[in-house]
This record gives sequence, C-alpha cells and structure tokens, in this order.
Amino acid sequence: MTRHEPAPGLSRRGFLKASAAVGGGLLISFALPLGVRAVQAEAAAFAPNAYVRIDRQGHVYLTIQPVEMGQGTYTSMPALIAEELEVGLDQVTVEHAPADDKRYANPVLGFQVTGGSTSVPGNWKPLREAGAAARILLVAAAASQWKVDPASCRAEQGKVLHPGSGRQLAYGELVDAAAGLPLPEQIPLKDPKDFKLIGTPAPRTDSPDKINGQAVFGIDAHPDGMKVAAIQLCPVVGGTLAEVDPAPAMAVAGVRQVLHSDNAVAVVADHMGAARKGMALLQPKWNEGANAGMSSAQMLEAMRKAAEQPGVQVRVEGDAASALAKASKRIDAVYQVPWLAHACLEPVNCTVHVRKDACELWLGSQVPARAKAVAAQITGLPEEAVTVHNHLLGGGFGRRLDVDFVSDAVKLAKQVDYPLKVIWSREEDTRHSTLRPYHYNHLSAALDEEGRPVAWTHKITGGSILARWLPAAFVNGVDRDAVRDACGPYAFPNLAVHYVRHEPPAGILPAFWRGVGHTQNAFMVEGLMDELAHLAGRDPFDFRYPLLEAHPRALKVLETLKDKSGWADPLPAGRGRGLALTYCFSTYSAQVAEVSVDDAGNVTVERITTVVDCGIAINPDSVVAQVQGGTLFGLTAALFGNITFKDGRVEQGNFDSYRMLRLNETPTLDTFRIDSPEAPGGLGEVATVTVAPAVVNAVFAATGKRLRSLPIDPQALRKA
Repeated sequence: MTRHEPAPGLSRRGFLKASAAVGGGLLISFALPLGVRAVQAEAAAFAPNAYVRIDRQGHVYLTIQPVEMGQGTYTSMPALIAEELEVGLDQVTVEHAPADDKRYANPVLGFQVTGGSTSVPGNWKPLREAGAAARILLVAAAASQWKVDPASCRAEQGKVLHPGSGRQLAYGELVDAAAGLPLPEQIPLKDPKDFKLIGTPAPRTDSPDKINGQAVFGIDAHPDGMKVAAIQLCPVVGGTLAEVDPAPAMAVAGVRQVLHSDNAVAVVADHMGAARKGMALLQPKWNEGANAGMSSAQMLEAMRKAAEQPGVQVRVEGDAASALAKASKRIDAVYQVPWLAHACLEPVNCTVHVRKDACELWLGSQVPARAKAVAAQITGLPEEAVTVHNHLLGGGFGRRLDVDFVSDAVKLAKQVDYPLKVIWSREEDTRHSTLRPYHYNHLSAALDEEGRPVAWTHKITGGSILARWLPAAFVNGVDRDAVRDACGPYAFPNLAVHYVRHEPPAGILPAFWRGVGHTQNAFMVEGLMDELAHLAGRDPFDFRYPLLEAHPRALKVLETLKDKSGWADPLPAGRGRGLALTYCFSTYSAQVAEVSVDDAGNVTVERITTVVDCGIAINPDSVVAQVQGGTLFGLTAALFGNITFKDGRVEQGNFDSYRMLRLNETPTLDTFRIDSPEAPGGLGEVATVTVAPAVVNAVFAATGKRLRSLPIDPQALRKA
C-alpha cells in the first residue's frame, strides 16, 4: 500500500495550508510531498493539489483531481472530507479541477490523471487531513470567541457546539476568523470506529442528474455557434489521406464544409444527421502505406518468433531451470490474450474552438492536462492560452487516458472560426481505438513427488504501453505494467520472470485497458495454477493455500469464497465451477464462476460469486457496484472480445461485430466483502482481472477441455 506522508523535513503546516478564500471564507489546500513527483519533468515540492473551501454561508466546496467516469468519485471524495469536517455528504459541492499537472497531480502517480485504481487510495489520507484541519480551525475560532477551551467544544452537522453553555455557531459565521488562525502541528484523524459516513451505504450523488438527463458529458457540450463534424480516418492503420472530392457531401442540406488533415476527412454540418449523410457520400482516396497487407496472422507469427528470445530478466529466485529439469511432473504452456478495444458507451468526442489568441476544449478526459498540452502544441499557443472544460465521462476504461482524438479534433478546428464538435462514430471509434496489447506468453511449472510446486517461469511477450505513454517509467527494458501479476501472490521456491518487448506495426497503439497488465497475466497465472492443481490431483482451493502463507488476507478471502460459492455442492453433467484469485491495486479478490456448456460448445455463465477484501470501504454500495461492473466488463471480453486485422484494417466495427454481453446473458452475481481495518485499496479494475480465468477454469471442470487463449471459442468445445 502506498503511504502518503509528507516528505522528510516537511511539517504538517507545510503539507496543509490555511488561508482566506477569495471573496471571504476559509480555504484549506494541501501539497504533495516531493517524492511522488519523480516522474514529472518539472517537480514542485509544495504545489497545492486540492482545495476545501467553506464560504460565509457555510457551503462546503471540494475541488477534486479525479474525474467522474462511473466509478463513484463524486461520492467517495466528498465523503472523505465530510467525515472529518463533520458535515453531511449533501453539504459538500464537488467541482472539477482545472487542467493543471502541478496543482492537481494524482497523489500516487505524480501528475494529473485518473486511472490505475488510485483515486481512493491516493486521497484516503490527504482529503481526510484537509477536512480535519478545517474542523480544528473552526472549533478553535469558536472557542476563541467564547473564551473557552477548544477541548470543551465539538463539531456537528456544520456547526460548532459548546455543550456546557448550549452555545453554537454555524461554520459560515466562523470562516473568516478561522482563516486567520495557524494550523496546529498535529492533525489527528478519527478512529475508524467513530466513522459516521465512511463505511455506511450512501446513494451516489451524481445519480439524480444522470437519471433525469441534466448531467453534462463531453458529447453534450454546445457552445454558441457550434457546428458538428463526422470524421473518417484512413481505414488502414498508419495510412494518410491522398485526396477527396467534397462535392457529394456539400450537396446535402445542412452540410457546411468538408475538412481534412493528414490522415482524416471530416464533414461539418448543422447537425450530426447531415454530417453523417454527407460522410456516407464521400469517396476519399487513401495512401494506405506500409500496413496495407498486414494481418493478425502475420502479427502473431512475428510475435511467436520474438518470444523465442530470452528477454530481459525481471525477477529471479532460486534456480528455476534446474528445478524444472529435475521435476517429476511438469507443464509447459503458451497462453495468449487478444487485442481489445474499450467500447465506451460514449464514443470519443471533442469540441474545440480555436481563436487567434486562445483555444477552448470541451470533452471528457482522464488526462485533462495532456489534452491541454497537445492543443497548445498543435495551435502554437502557450498552454496558459488553452482552456479545458472537462466533463463527466461516459466510460473511460483507459481509452480517455490517450489524447489522439483530441489531436485530430484540434487539427480540424484550426481550419474554421467557430466551435467544432468532432464525434467519432461507433465504427470509427472501434477501428481507430488505442488497444490493450496482444500478449503471447510462455509459462512452465513443475511439481515434486508430493505434488507441491517447485518451479515457475513466465516469459511475457508483447508491446509496451509505458514506453509510449510514460517513457520515464520504462526502465531497463522492462514495462512494469506488462509484467504485473506474473506469478500472482504465490510463493514459489524457484522462480524466473522475463520480458520480451515486441511492438506491433506502427500506428497500432498499445494502451491501458481496465485492469491492464493484471488482466493479461492473471488469466495466464490462474489458468496454469488450475492446470497444476489438476496435475497434482488436488482441489484448486487446497492447492493454493500453502502458497499463500504470507498473505493471510488472501487466505481469508479464499476460505470465505469456498463457503459462499457452494464449491462442494454437486453439479449436473455439463456444468462446472472454476476458481481465480488476484492481488492487485492493494486489493485481494477471488471469484468462482459456474458455467454450463452445451453440445455445440456454447458457454453460458450461470453464476459468479466474488469475495473481496479492499480494506476500508468508503461506500459499501459502491464496492458491490464496482465488482459487478468490472465482472461484466471482463466477462464480455472473455466471451467475445477480439480485435483482428485484415489488409491493414480492423475487422470489427459496431456492436454487431464487437459483441457486448446482453441482459439475457448476464449471470447471477453474488458479491461479498470482507470487513477489514486496512487502508483502502483500488477496486475499479479488480473484478475485471479475475473473471476470465475463473470462467475458463470452470469450462475445464465442465468439459475437460483446457483453453489457453481468449476469447472463448465454442468450436474448441464442440462435441464431435
């Protein structure tokens, strides 16, 4: 668990700052310690990254760094402040942080980004400290006015009370006086047993506006004078536009202009219907470039050859090669996972207004400061002349960690003098998405004569996300995300992990995808663990227990899951149960999937039982929602997810060819949470990691057929 303490020598007063807010009131800001900013080119030790503001009416405003993309940030972040400030959740108004890497850096990652399941773990202590600091100052201000000991006062529901005299003052009456007081050196936080909000189910604060249609997503932005553009990019990855005749599109009523950039053409119209109709009539000619004949089969063959290399050493313990050679039982396997798109419900979009001396963006982004930077680069304006209006995101999943679509939109908007909203169709979004990498991995494991694991090797071959997206984090030839979960949480006496970086053809961008490296490697590790348990003739639960002695929380999760899933209950022929465990984002999670397989090889997932230990739960209802959402997201990919290439083109487009799980295909989902005193771990990506191996292991239990690649292929399971 990452701890967020002030840097050595940084006092509590240096970490937290109190001052008067503009217009009157109390402002609490807090700074990041220098150490977490190591990945930034320009580190600032005391740049404030969040604010709690209380005005003279007693309204509490919280400016937060994490964006809201469905994960519940607008509920969890204010709960942290409200708990220590002694106000209700409904008394806190959340405001988006502006695009600013220095002032609103992610406390874990060191720059402005929402991802990696870091929002709650990163803000768990800093936001509570900010709320506690404000409360202490308000109590001190009241005590000073009453000339009593602050210890004789208490805060409650936005007021300071003095029980001995019955006096009380609302926060709004105290903020100006509080702003002039120095912060104490110590900011004590509540004992968890005294929590009133944290750990108590609460309705999502963003739900009402999303239900009644008042919520504003990026695609809803509509600045005055705006026109809408449909965009088409070169269908061959990495290709460019050769020429286009605008006349057919211009004949459509409502079409205003046809624009183009180096690799795209766009039809601008008064509304999307006209823009799409005009686009359908265009017949652009493309320079298809070097990838014109490229196919999935060719890429896989190149990856197979690359995987023959020894790779860069990531982790070595003992002598795995010798142990494998001497073992009485051994498994050698190749596991593969495919390219995956994100398929966010809200297709990528960006509205841009470029003027002579300024540029404005309206969008939903997980990296608003990067969006700002790329707009400045393309327009030639200084970054301070670019304004980003970041909105709610209709799904992120890592897709909106990239700014390729921002770049395309700005290039087009430079050619007009009005705000231009560029919307990618579902097909364009799927065919030009950044993608979770294809991984082709070699694994070997061995058992001794008693059936105990004695060796484990894992060689990971695939493209590097970090080398492209955050080069400073790509160190010594190793992508640390790509190798996460390479042996799970298990202890092996002999272990070797290696990494072979093999990049796809230029233009295909390996990218983060909900769970990222964990989703790839957990599928492989938990699959091979199931194979080993079967080879040893052991129950999959019992086989894992001795390997997890260093993880008592994992053992408790497994023991609870074995009971809750009905693991020992008999099943009819054609049905099976499978187990998978993961430790990722400082959270322990395990699932049992129950599936049925018919004679044609069709897999029906009947039930998924999840047990999770994510530490202290801010909102238990959100834990269940995150687990359910992540499970269905990962299950969709396990059953259907696959991006393939032919003649340089992505073959999938809309949801007819890039399938989503349907309502009638959704299994029963049972979720159980372990009460834990540990600091919160991440949760948004955890269930996505465990579901694929749980389902594949259940398929083996039902059919006796072992699957080592995704998505699940019914043909491989069909009865002869």
